[in-house]
Amino acid sequence: MLYRGEIQLATRLSSFADVLIRMNDLLLRLATQLPLPARQVATPARLSLLVQFMKFGSVGTVGFLVDTAVVYALRRELGLYVAGLLSYLVAASVTWALNRTWTFRGRGGGPAHHQWVRSLVANLGGFTLNRSTYALLVTFVPLCAEQPVLAVAAGAIAGMFLNFSLARTVVFR
Repeated sequence: MLYRGEIQLATRLSSFADVLIRMNDLLLRLATQLPLPARQVATPARLSLLVQFMKFGSVGTVGFLVDTAVVYALRRELGLYVAGLLSYLVAASVTWALNRTWTFRGRGGGPAHHQWVRSLVANLGGFTLNRSTYALLVTFVPLCAEQPVLAVAAGAIAGMFLNFSLARTVVFR
């Protein structure tokens, strides 16, 4: 027998899956609507890579929102630096799970917890770029210390391209 909470969770997960399917279809359509000069060099492999990068970016946006929410929730109790470290761990875990189920579905293997650890280790370079940018901005730019969302965004952009490359070649190979 399912409890009310379990039914609500199942309904939400089903709705989330529907959103992911619709987003995938939208991204595929957008990739085919490139300007004519770009379409001429847009091979199927390049379009596939573009769609994958767009998915990765969409997942990264979710990660950015999680990262920001955790920083804001913890900054007064733990300070901006510890809040920033913890928020990165939470956001990296969320984005790994979403990338595993959507962006890189069917790629990679082994137990999920091994892949999660591989993801965290592989993304240490992106983490370094991300959190170094964050730390520098909250330290030296008063506006970023007052509004850490700006430092979180700058850090996310700084690490995105390296993380995408590592996700494709190391984590979800």
